[in-house]
Order: sequence, then structure tokens, then C-alpha cells
Amino acid sequence: MATDRLSFFTIDSSYCHYLRQFDLRVPDNGFSKTGRPFVGIVFKINDYHYYASLTSPKDKHKNMVNAIDFLKINDGTWGAINFNNMIPVPEGLLTKIDISSLPTNTKEELNYKNLLQNQLSWCNSIKNKSAILKNATLLYHRITKGKPHHNLKIRCCDFIVLEQQCMDYCKFNNISL
Repeated sequence: MATDRLSFFTIDSSYCHYLRQFDLRVPDNGFSKTGRPFVGIVFKINDYHYYASLTSPKDKHKNMVNAIDFLKINDGTWGAINFNNMIPVPEGLLTKIDISSLPTNTKEELNYKNLLQNQLSWCNSIKNKSAILKNATLLYHRITKGKPHHNLKIRCCDFIVLEQQCMDYCKFNNISL
């Protein structure tokens, strides 16, 4: 991950299940209702890789506003990024998605591949990448060091608890952070 470009990843489901024991706001990372895996972006905050999940486009996104914990992709047309659910993750539990190798046998598969390409392109524009990294870092510091508004705090994962559990998971499973 020594690249300046953001990439999309999936995350090991058993790790998410482990973290959910300590914070129920950790997303259940199985397959979505459509049968597709959950996809997210990864960036570093302090010494941790953080995974923030993307959400597919929904009608409600058009009425929602960007906030420190939520960023619409192309005004919600291509979905959004949920920073409130971001979690620390060991690099070895991430699988990079190669969009070019995704199947396009059906119209649905082609549409999904195009959506991912559009989302990734949007995320990697200079302005949007900067907003992504800024939101993630600001949210992290507001939750861990500041005095966040009650509604924000209850929407967000407990980053400090999850970082400790991430370290414990790595030690127990003998994997690198």
C-alpha cells in the first residue's frame, strides 16, 4: 500500500466478527443483500491502517448532507463513504480488489464494475482524496481526543477500543499490524 492512489479492498470477515464482540457498530462484513462483498478504502491514521466502507447509491443519499462522518460520492449518485464505521485493520487481512478482473457476463455485473470504476476515479481526484483523508483524520481526532457531539459519538465506532483489539488480534494470531 505504498502508493499515493487510493484502492478498494475487502476485509477478512472473521476479523470483523471478532471486532463486533467489542463494538456492535462494526459493520457485519459478510456479503450484502446483492451477494456482493462489502468494499472499502484504506488509509493510515497514526500507526494503523483504517478501513472505511463504501455504500451503494441509495435514494436517501440525495437528501443527506456531507458531514465529518459521511461523504457522498458524486453527490450520492455513486454512493457514499461511511467514516463512522471505519475500523483499524492489519494489512494482511485486506484483499485489494482488481476492478479490471471483475466479471461482466451480465448487465448487473457490468453495472457494478462501472460503479466501482466511477467510485474509485472520484475518490482519487486530488480534491476528493484530500476531503476523504481530512474527514477521516478529523473524525478520528474528534472522537478520540475531542468532545464530540453526543449524536456523532453514538454513530461512530470506538476507535481506541478497536485499536487495542486490533493489536491483541495481531499478537494472538501472530500477524503484523
